[in-house]
Amino acid sequence: MVVLGIDPGSRITGYGLLRKEGNRLIHIDNGAIFTDSSSDFPGRLKRIYEGLSEVINKYRPDEVAVEEVFLSNNVQSALKLGQARGAAIVAGVNASLPVHEYTALQVKQSVVGHGRAAKEQVQHMVKVLLGLPEIAQADASDALAVAICHANSFLIRRITATIPPKRTGTHK
Repeated sequence: MVVLGIDPGSRITGYGLLRKEGNRLIHIDNGAIFTDSSSDFPGRLKRIYEGLSEVINKYRPDEVAVEEVFLSNNVQSALKLGQARGAAIVAGVNASLPVHEYTALQVKQSVVGHGRAAKEQVQHMVKVLLGLPEIAQADASDALAVAICHANSFLIRRITATIPPKRTGTHK
């Protein structure tokens, strides 16, 4: 299974690709899509969408994992981040790929082992887990962490989806 992890941002959108083979995670590629902050915002969203569409066309991932929006004190920034996420999600959906969403807490828990890990801890663990020669660019490292989170939770989701719901009570 090849997973495309995405860390959306209105100025920088990170992406990371990995392959899960059994228990192994194999790094494929990572990078970032930079938008020109002097451009109009719709043009920046178009750049994010087109950049991710190029990555999808090049690597043909099986699934996409996107980090969810965190709550922000700045409403305008949160709205822009949400729109950047939308552009990322549409790139995946337009390629007919399943898109999964994870909170920062879930990503940190999956990669480091606790949800309150510092950004540097997450970056270090991404480097170690994928055997990278150096820590990836910050946004790309975050995207790889999202991909790792998805790869690690994929089997758990598949198993729990096959377990029938627990029956409670004695309904007739």
